[in-house]
Amino acid sequence: MSKQIQDAYIVAAARTPVGKARGAFRNTRPDDLLAHVLRGVMDRCPGLDPKRIGDVIVGCAMPEGEQG
Repeated sequence: MSKQIQDAYIVAAARTPVGKARGAFRNTRPDDLLAHVLRGVMDRCPGLDPKRIGDVIVGCAMPEGEQG
């Protein structure tokens, strides 16, 4: 049985803040920052039904500490 290809859409883009080493975010886990980003995206896109989201693609430009 072949898997049916579905359309993909970019509905929003967001980023986390960039901090200094040993700065304000030093004790913040990367997944906690991501949770804030995802909540912000959902707030900015009120017509987006979370039940219709199949995948979320996340990138990391500066992999340090736990995110590296």
